[in-house]
Amino acid sequence: MKVEQIYTGCLAQGAYYITSHGEAAIIDPLREIQPYLDRLQRDNVKLKYIFETHFHADFVSGHVDLSRKTGAPIVYGPNAACEFECISAYDGQIFEIGKVKIKVLHTPGHTMESTTFLLIDEKGKDHAIFSGDTLFLGDVGRPDLAQKAANMTQEQLAGMLYESLMNKIMPLADDVIVYPAHGAGSACGKNMMKETVDTLGNQKKINYALNQPDKESFIKAVTEGLTPPPGYFGMNVAMNKKGYASFDSVLNKGMTSLTPEEFEAAAEESGALILDTRSAGQFTKGFIPQSINIGLNGDFAPWVGAMIVDVNQPILLITEPGKEEEAVTRLSRVGFDNVLGHLKGGYDAWVKAGKETDSIKRITADEFEKVFQPKKDKVVDVRKETEYAAEHVDEAYNWPLAYINNWIKDINPAEHFYLHCAGGYRSSIAASILQARGYRNFTEVGCGFNKIQKTSVPCTDYVCQSKVLKS
Repeated sequence: MKVEQIYTGCLAQGAYYITSHGEAAIIDPLREIQPYLDRLQRDNVKLKYIFETHFHADFVSGHVDLSRKTGAPIVYGPNAACEFECISAYDGQIFEIGKVKIKVLHTPGHTMESTTFLLIDEKGKDHAIFSGDTLFLGDVGRPDLAQKAANMTQEQLAGMLYESLMNKIMPLADDVIVYPAHGAGSACGKNMMKETVDTLGNQKKINYALNQPDKESFIKAVTEGLTPPPGYFGMNVAMNKKGYASFDSVLNKGMTSLTPEEFEAAAEESGALILDTRSAGQFTKGFIPQSINIGLNGDFAPWVGAMIVDVNQPILLITEPGKEEEAVTRLSRVGFDNVLGHLKGGYDAWVKAGKETDSIKRITADEFEKVFQPKKDKVVDVRKETEYAAEHVDEAYNWPLAYINNWIKDINPAEHFYLHCAGGYRSSIAASILQARGYRNFTEVGCGFNKIQKTSVPCTDYVCQSKVLKS
């Protein structure tokens, strides 16, 4: 028996590959399936089952394409009403892979069909659980994503999750390994650890949710402090439930190479969003007017989902040469399949063609230190509330990037402000959106608070409630 965790850092997502005596199972695969096909061929094993812990909201799974290519059936837990052929397993059902078994533990609460898969080894011993979004390391799945579909409140779902954990997970032995679907950085939880594997015994000791004295306390603890889920989540659930275009066709379309003239014409004719995936430093020096900058070297796909929201939005790509396939692939992971093509030769080709360009006024922390006038200049901090609360520029406004569509309307175009995040990635996204919507009276501090706090600019950890944006 072999278990391999295939972890994708930018999505904080774990897929799992299990083999035993010539047969294999894959749990929660990513959209692009070639890495799994390569493993099957390498190990000379047959894929017997594709297991899905639930209908994922934060990414589009590769289950449909993988089933098409291999003929392996897709297995969900109870209550899974797929719009494609799948097995909706019953609680306690056993599936055999070589000489090991996978037992279905129905654990609703995060969603109604949420299921934990228990791996039983060749000797009949409980070896590991693939807990999906039911149990994370340090946390549990948020219970507010399936409210409408389940016709239940988040409190009711949290109560259901409590029963699932107490009755199905906690009775398992302490040495059982926990393999979750996500780790730190995922929007599917609020308190996840950076580690991606642990024992259940350790989680019983340190996981705050598993250490609540009663059901009422559990419900309060897991529902407290939940931020609104990204807008694209519902669309990803629908794609995972209904099916989607093949990844191969999405990639072929996105790899269409366009000259500057063709790119310009496509933008005008289609109303496509121009997405520039270069680094913030490259982007701010020069870009195609109206472009939005979300760099590949960061949490690219989640921020695309949070900022663009509509997965059907036509997109035209600008990338560093050679990064086109990576960009299309990572967009497809969160359901953005409508990439019309990319600019051949990248931004340099646009400049050489004599086309119009734009730029953003960006300064360093040292330059900011020299020009900043405390109690006079306005500062907008687009970091998360928790980052701001820890420390921030004195009297800065906390307007998190995730809520830009809420606060952008409150900007006074006549009032200059300084804009920053932690290191420049998020502030560049915000700056590009601001300029695309006509706001230009600002200066971005490109290296962010990480460098600002090392200057003489006055900072504080006092949270002025009137300056914290409430979503």
